Amino acid sequence: MSDDTRPPHTPTTIAAAIEARLAESFGRVSVEGEVSGTYKGTGPGIYFNLKDDKCLLRSVLWKRPGSAVYGDLVTNGAKLLATGVLRCYGQRSEYQLNVEKLMPKGEGNLKRAYELLKAKLAKEGLFDPARKRPLPPFPKRVALLTSKNGAAVMDFLKTALARFPGAAISLYPVKVQGAEAAEEMANALADLNVWGIHDLAVLTRGGGSLEDLWAFNEEKLVRAVAS
Repeated sequence: MSDDTRPPHTPTTIAAAIEARLAESFGRVSVEGEVSGTYKGTGPGIYFNLKDDKCLLRSVLWKRPGSAVYGDLVTNGAKLLATGVLRCYGQRSEYQLNVEKLMPKGEGNLKRAYELLKAKLAKEGLFDPARKRPLPPFPKRVALLTSKNGAAVMDFLKTALARFPGAAISLYPVKVQGAEAAEEMANALADLNVWGIHDLAVLTRGGGSLEDLWAFNEEKLVRAVAS
């Protein structure tokens, strides 16, 4: 006989413990898979599965400002990289991925996502010529935002210093590829705007595929540049 005197769990405490363990083990996670079982009702979320050849993961993208473009990407058969948080849905003893960001996989999907976002932001007027500010003809203080280990650093310094030998160029290392790159670049631009000590900010990287360069097409970074 067991002498365990601990009080028994309830379904609610089990669900809470599972959710805590999911948060501890995974945190914010990115999952790549093929979309299936999409349901876009009139409710607050777009429900779908991410699957590979063996398993599927239930996922939900909550409808909120800025999610419309992502929602257009959730179609059966599309290959996506979804980033979010794993949550336990205790009412059904299920777990699901609460999606915060979606990135299409494959060049065709990427181009479609690019056109959707471009059309949305153009409608808001972000690309109007009247918003553009003239570049200084002889910048004295330049902020260079790029990867500290990339070839773009030396390429830029070689060209810039040949043309403007008196310019003071400050390197601000940022990620230029991957799930966190767009947010890191946007935050760096916001900091530079607050400081207000540079004549010019240059955001650059070397070449790469459309997928490698995708961080430069993300909405957060586009809005940071526009601001």
